[in-house]
Amino acid sequence: MVIDKIENSQLYAGLSDRIAKALAYINTTDLQNTELGKYEIEGKNVVAIVQEYTTKNQEDCKLESHFEHIDIQYMISGTELMGVSVLKDQVPHTKNEEKDVAFYPNESTNITLTQGMFAIFFPNDLHCPCIKNNENLLVKKLVVKIRI
Repeated sequence: MVIDKIENSQLYAGLSDRIAKALAYINTTDLQNTELGKYEIEGKNVVAIVQEYTTKNQEDCKLESHFEHIDIQYMISGTELMGVSVLKDQVPHTKNEEKDVAFYPNESTNITLTQGMFAIFFPNDLHCPCIKNNENLLVKKLVVKIRI
């Protein structure tokens, strides 16, 4: 798991070519003015999803992990809390291999993701996005799905 400001992204480009491409996309794209939707960066191997939503109560959010993808979540505008934990011996209560997601009991530590910050979640990193920080806020976020 990586949590940092986008101006430090060059520190993580060496993790893999696909992560480097995703970080370059974040750094070179006018995301404030990018329309909501999916954008292929490297075919189906690196896909960017620009989304907008209102943050919500933690009990309405789900702690998740992925099997075949790394997530980079970049906060374009707004602030949200994210629950985070490391996958140890937790057992998912719901698993959907077709959608590459498993959901776990929501036992995590919250971090704050503010505008200009990003997080990289590997398959052993549990994450619970969309949590409100004091009040429900409209946020715009980029999620990049990187096939392993």
